[in-house]
Amino acid sequence: MTATKKLIYIFTTFKNKYHMKKLLVAFSILTFFISCTSDSGLERIPDKIDYSVENEKEITDYLTKNNLTAQKTSTGLHYIITEEGTGKQPTSQSNVTVTYKGTLTNGTVFDQNASGATFPLSKLILGWQQGLSFFKEGGSGILFVPAHLGYGSSKVENIPAGSVLIFEIKLISVN
Repeated sequence: MTATKKLIYIFTTFKNKYHMKKLLVAFSILTFFISCTSDSGLERIPDKIDYSVENEKEITDYLTKNNLTAQKTSTGLHYIITEEGTGKQPTSQSNVTVTYKGTLTNGTVFDQNASGATFPLSKLILGWQQGLSFFKEGGSGILFVPAHLGYGSSKVENIPAGSVLIFEIKLISVN
């Protein structure tokens, strides 16, 4: 007999209100102690950490070290258009086909696709959503994505939490 069935049986067999009150108090205490058990099996979600000051310094240091001049948006995204395209510009509803290489500021390559990959722009990180709006089909450039427009305070595969992401991108087509 399960614990729930036992409790129902006990409740239905007690006719006396006095015994019922005692049982209700005991049941409440038992419920309280069960709810206080350890939740060590739960994974703690890290608090959101603001990396904007460190990321901005990291990006400007990288640009200076590599003698690069970039445009900066109000959201903190830095970008360089290295080749103007002549085709359509993507919107948030576009599917984009791109080749790309993603690196950290220390040069570690974390992802790349040289043959062309197609994505719905609305499903990509905010840095891509914002940055690709400056590209036209056939164009290429570099995005310097601070953590709050990338993966934030989450570690994703081999990308440490709070990382600045650098993407060299060629926009092949917009659908």
